[in-house]
Amino acid sequence: MSNQWKGKSRGSVLGYKIFVFCIKRLGLRSAYFILYFVAFYFCFFAASSTRASYYYFNKRLKYNTLKSILAIYKSYYVFGQTILDKVAISSGLRNKFTYHFDGIEHLNQTLANKQGGILISAHLGNFEIAEFFLDELEGNATINLLTTDVEHRAIKEYLDQYIKKSKTKFIILKEDLSHIFEMNAALAKNEIICMTGDRYAASAKLMTAPILGKKAQFPSGPFLLGSRLNVPVLFVYVMKETNKHYHLYARKADFKKRDAEGLLANYIKSMEWIIEQYPLQWFNYFDFWDSKNHGR
Repeated sequence: MSNQWKGKSRGSVLGYKIFVFCIKRLGLRSAYFILYFVAFYFCFFAASSTRASYYYFNKRLKYNTLKSILAIYKSYYVFGQTILDKVAISSGLRNKFTYHFDGIEHLNQTLANKQGGILISAHLGNFEIAEFFLDELEGNATINLLTTDVEHRAIKEYLDQYIKKSKTKFIILKEDLSHIFEMNAALAKNEIICMTGDRYAASAKLMTAPILGKKAQFPSGPFLLGSRLNVPVLFVYVMKETNKHYHLYARKADFKKRDAEGLLANYIKSMEWIIEQYPLQWFNYFDFWDSKNHGR
C-alpha cells in the first residue's frame, strides 16, 4: 500500500542535538530564528512530505497554489517550534509557557471514576507536552503512550541526558499483540492510555471513512478498543497559539457501545473542527489519502 506510514517520523538524533544546543546556549528565541532556515530546507529536501503537504493544502483545504506553498513552509516552521517547545518544557522551562485548558472537567471526571480512560489524539499540535500540563489535574494522571519502538528509542535515549525524568510510560506496539495486556493492566490501575488515530503501519488493520471530503484509511485499533472497553474515551489535542501559549482541548467521545465506526466518525468530526481552527498544525507528513492511486 503506497500511502502507508513507514513507522518512523522524519527527524534524527542530530536534529535534536542541534535544537538542544540552541536552547541551552542561545535561548529559545534564537532557536526559533534558526528554524526559518530549517523550514526552508525541508521544503526542498523532504520531497515526499512536501508533496503530501501540498496535496493537503491545495486539494483538501482548497488553497490556491501560492497559498499552498506558503502554508507548507509555515507548517514546517510551526512543527519545528513544537519540537523546540517540547525540549524546552521538558528540560525545566515549563514556567515560561502558559496554557488554556478547554474541557478539563472531562479529564477530571475520568480520573474520578477510577476506571482508567482512553485518549485518542492525532498528529495535530503538540500532544507530547500534555503531561507537563496534566500534572495540574485534580488527580494523579499517569499517561501510557502507545508508540513504535523505531520512532521512540534513539531520540529518547539522547534526550534523557538533558530532560527531567518523564512520568509518561511507553507501551511499545508489538506484532504478537502483547501490548494489549499492558494496556489492560494500566487501565486496571486507573491510568490513561493515549494513542493516535491518524497513522497506520504496514501490519495495521484498517477502517475507511471520509475526512475533508475524501475517503482515507485509519488504523482500526484505537476505535475497536475504545468502543469495546468499558472506559471513558476522550479526544485530546494540544494546539500552539502563540510562541509560548498553548490551548488544550478535551472532548468526550459520543458513540454507542461496540460501534467502532461511530467512534471513528465522531473522531473525524473533532479532527475536522480542530483543522479548521489550526490548519497549519496537522503534522501528518505522508500521503494520507493515497492521492496517486485514487485521484483527487
